[in-house]
Amino acid sequence: MEKQTNRTQRSGKYIKFIAYAAALILLNIAGMTLFARIDLTGNHIYSLSKASRDAVKALSEPLTLHVFFTRNLPAPHNSTERYLHDLLAEYAVSAGKNFNYRFYDVSPDDGAPQSAKIDNQKLAESYGVQPVQIQAVENDEVKFQKAYMGLVLIHGDLVERIPAITSTDGLEYQITTAIQKLTNKVSVLLGLKDNVQVKLYKSSSIDAIAPYMGLKTLPQLNADIESLVKKLNSQLYGKLSYAFMDPTVDPKLESDIAANQIMTLKWPELSNGKIPAGQGAIGMVVQYGTKTVTIPLLQVIQIPILGTQYQLADMNTIEEAMNKQVETLIGINETVGYLADHGTPNLYGSPMGRGQQGAPQDVETFRSLVSKTYSFKDIQLKDQTTLDGFNCLVIAGPTTPFSDYDLFQIDQYLMKGKNLAIFLDAFKEGGGQQNMFNAQGPQQVPLNTGLDKLLEHYGISIKPVMVMDENSFKQQVPQQYGGGERNIYFAPLIKNEQINKDYPFMKPIKGLVAYKMSPLLANSEKLTQNGIKANLLFSSSARSWEMKAPLNLNPLFIQPPAANEKMAPEPLAYILEGEFPSYFAGKPIPEKPQPDKSQTNPDESEDPETPEKKPTPEAPPAAPAASADLSKIEGDAKVISKGKPGKIFLMASSEMLKDNILDEAGRSPNAVFILNVLDYLNNHQDIAMMRSKEQRFNPLADLSPMAKAGIKSLNIAGLPVLVVLAGLAVWLRRKSRRRQIQLLFQKQEG
Repeated sequence: MEKQTNRTQRSGKYIKFIAYAAALILLNIAGMTLFARIDLTGNHIYSLSKASRDAVKALSEPLTLHVFFTRNLPAPHNSTERYLHDLLAEYAVSAGKNFNYRFYDVSPDDGAPQSAKIDNQKLAESYGVQPVQIQAVENDEVKFQKAYMGLVLIHGDLVERIPAITSTDGLEYQITTAIQKLTNKVSVLLGLKDNVQVKLYKSSSIDAIAPYMGLKTLPQLNADIESLVKKLNSQLYGKLSYAFMDPTVDPKLESDIAANQIMTLKWPELSNGKIPAGQGAIGMVVQYGTKTVTIPLLQVIQIPILGTQYQLADMNTIEEAMNKQVETLIGINETVGYLADHGTPNLYGSPMGRGQQGAPQDVETFRSLVSKTYSFKDIQLKDQTTLDGFNCLVIAGPTTPFSDYDLFQIDQYLMKGKNLAIFLDAFKEGGGQQNMFNAQGPQQVPLNTGLDKLLEHYGISIKPVMVMDENSFKQQVPQQYGGGERNIYFAPLIKNEQINKDYPFMKPIKGLVAYKMSPLLANSEKLTQNGIKANLLFSSSARSWEMKAPLNLNPLFIQPPAANEKMAPEPLAYILEGEFPSYFAGKPIPEKPQPDKSQTNPDESEDPETPEKKPTPEAPPAAPAASADLSKIEGDAKVISKGKPGKIFLMASSEMLKDNILDEAGRSPNAVFILNVLDYLNNHQDIAMMRSKEQRFNPLADLSPMAKAGIKSLNIAGLPVLVVLAGLAVWLRRKSRRRQIQLLFQKQEG
């Protein structure tokens, strides 16, 4: 009986083991076919954003990704490769059959026959993916090695590449925007009515001096560019046309050279007169319709001792520049309007050159970052009759007054349900020059462009003061001036608790640096009357105060106010939403200002020695026919008195768009904030969420001195006390258990 019982128990164990093993196998099979993940990170940084899923779901043709990544890289690059594997797998799940990717082994040759790896390296370099140098620590030694870390996207005949993936930061954003760019580019290219013109301007006279300039390949530049255009035409659906222009043969081209600012060279007699003195031009122009962009081909370099050196751009650089300029000219992305008159900063840099004295600060970084997802359209209000074709108009730092007709155009644009991004300065630099007798430097004087009355009508205004804050950026002082740190009070640090998190695109932004900002005043009564919702985005700290004009922004002359003076937070950025009432409702349409003839042709001034240039008397205007009754002619031009739902973003500082504030990579909180606002105004909040979800700037919360002391005490003394208490609890538990065992044995003996 006992043997049968033991046999039954053993068989029961075997049955359980087999059942558990079968369940485990079935569970693994289910896991292979049913894929599911849970992302517990705060911003879901390991899950695809909605914008990414929509981008790959919209693919109508196959998209292939070739990933070239050297294996067994040291940290942190090995985690980047793993993240890339997981990310592309997520894309593939969302996309379906039109999304394919492949990882190529491009590890270095270790001496064994590895023809496949060498072929993969050649393939990577043919796509423009070159190895980058990384740092590795082996056996307590710092070593450097070359590694491939890039990918290529191929969609039809178009190719887009990310040549260096050195971090997971913003990787999903880069891939998704590249996919969207390729998709838009295909549709735009196929819809072009005319070809994009590529013109090479090169004087044949330059070939004679090319050897003296160290440019041996210059004579064959025409053939090289023509071959490059043929190569690009295979990718751009044959939408490029090429022409070679020789100004030496055709002197009429001099006007084109001047208009397109093509480089011109002049030289004296060379080689004892064998080469006569002369001149020539060299450059390339890409043109579509009325838009033209010049691509410089020759670079002049000043080298100490060696003197002037000339360098011809290589074909890879020219190819990349041509691709970028074609994309800009044909407008493959959604359009954003940019006010290009009224003294606003030039998107394409100052004519005086970056960093030169007297040149305004550039906004090239802003243009470069925005151009990754949008195409800018320069708007000249004096030339416009209607503003149309874009959802958002950027008005950044105007310095000259707006006429009523200009304001009318902006007002009516908003009435159509469009959006405005306004960066309006309350002050401009003027008066005073910094010298040895005047250390205070230039002062900031009030600026009034007339745009204020439009904003006040909508329910918001700019206070003519500048915000100072004790919680501000600290500048490092050079040692020769005493060292240490200096508060830049007009650059407030905006902390997490001062940022409004009601908008999803603002939630990941934990801090900002403001600069030369004025406070905003929201007229709650007028906003309520107009049915406008005003949302404050961020404000300064409670340790802020106002500085009135005239302002002197030399940090040495700015001090916080006395303790008894009032300090309070200042609102610095708003978004207004709703159906805005027109400023011109019930008013006649303003007349368009006529151009000042005295300014249009300044060279045609009256000269007493040249009487033939004197203006001739104008004939009197012909009288209208008697039968024409002009009073009966009616026009259909009307003022839109109440607009469709629109948005206005207002910040009283155009300095926030300058190159000294935004980083070129676009990963700083300031850059992400500006780009997110433009996405929101263009109804692409999903793109903003994708961009900002990987923000790694997570500052610690500010605590009172008492709270800091308490936490420090807990870390120093509290943890040992907790260990002692835990040990005491264990000892008491064991003692109680021992007593229970003793009582149990005493009962059994009794």
